[in-house]
Amino acid sequence: MSNEPRLLPWTGPEGNPAYVVGDGTGRVSRLADEIEGLQLGMADELLAHAATLLAEPRVTGGELRYIAGCLSDSLRDVKRVAESRGARLGQGNSTSDSRDLLS
Repeated sequence: MSNEPRLLPWTGPEGNPAYVVGDGTGRVSRLADEIEGLQLGMADELLAHAATLLAEPRVTGGELRYIAGCLSDSLRDVKRVAESRGARLGQGNSTSDSRDLLS
């Protein structure tokens, strides 16, 4: 494993990205692994809930706005996990790279 900085699944006090440096076996790295797993699991559950809600013919605008906000938050978390894991695989974490793939 490398000693390159690892993007953590949470931000610092001012909302800036947070990193840890190490070989990936330390306490903070293990906590980050656990939180990433929780975030990915919650994203799965949220997607299932969204599908159920969207299939409901009497869904309200407020319910749709709420689920859209939750999905947006979850997508932000999952994107951070992907960037962190991609960087550790040596694929980099440039947002311009991901935008290029979508073009």
